[in-house]
Amino acid sequence: MGAKRKSYTPKYRQEAAHLVIDTGRTIVEVAREIGVGEQLLGRWVAIERSRMDDPPAALDADERAELDRLRREVAELRMDREFLKKAAAFFATENSNPSRRSQ
Repeated sequence: MGAKRKSYTPKYRQEAAHLVIDTGRTIVEVAREIGVGEQLLGRWVAIERSRMDDPPAALDADERAELDRLRREVAELRMDREFLKKAAAFFATENSNPSRRSQ
């Protein structure tokens, strides 16, 4: 017996396509993130772009470079934030335990 094919609602297909169109991320990235096939998502994106009156232009090299730089910066800031959260938790426990300071 064959496995039943997954069915996606038109709204889901449209939203998935807009993850690619609106964010400038690649079809491969978005497909992995949402768990659908790359070719399937590519068809959804093509259909959605054909429905749009004025689809956004693809990013040029300068815009792509800036987007990559900003993504790296966001990743660094997230790591910094996580570190600061851990440091704040550490110092909060240190300040609430006065007996440990006198050692």
